[in-house]
Amino acid sequence: MKTTLSALAACMLATCTMAQNRIELPAPSRTGGAPLMEALSRRATNRAMDPEKSLSVRQLSDLLWAAWGVNREDGRRTAPSALNRQEIDLYVVGREGAYRYDAKAHALERVSEGDRRGEVCPQEFARTGDRILILAADYDRMAGPDSTKAVTAGIDAGTIVENVYLYCASEGLAVVAHMTLDRRKAAEVLGLKDAQRIVIGQTVGLPAER
Repeated sequence: MKTTLSALAACMLATCTMAQNRIELPAPSRTGGAPLMEALSRRATNRAMDPEKSLSVRQLSDLLWAAWGVNREDGRRTAPSALNRQEIDLYVVGREGAYRYDAKAHALERVSEGDRRGEVCPQEFARTGDRILILAADYDRMAGPDSTKAVTAGIDAGTIVENVYLYCASEGLAVVAHMTLDRRKAAEVLGLKDAQRIVIGQTVGLPAER
């Protein structure tokens, strides 16, 4: 009984925390999950998401860490980047607001209030999915002409996208990567600077019952 009440209290606290300007995420689970070959066999796109269900705080924490978290003491990440520039910024758009993922602190910093999912992506799954992840490349952190930066950013973002797919396959979540975004509106919602270019979006949620 005490365990049940503690879990309920933790859940209520997490829900309240989601409305704050800064969300300190629980430490990610670095063990467990489906074996790699099983996750690869399950990896798939699924646009059918349940609009009434949300990821748990634990799932959100593990998802973001799997995508682009720090996995070594030297600050390197779960996904590679050219020359370790780490030029990709990961943003999360959900019901309660939009946030930037601070990988070093494993926390979320709010950049916009309210549900902006339908504004940043016009597709139906953006309204039924729980979170839209948006990957933006900061060209100020990169070298070379913009044409080279665009290719590099696309490759680096692609590795993050695949990390998300594998985590979702392991966790039984629905996920779809998409280029369809209102980039002008998304840049406004996320407060992007001129040097930041949106690369791709990825919507994650609980699968709809079939």
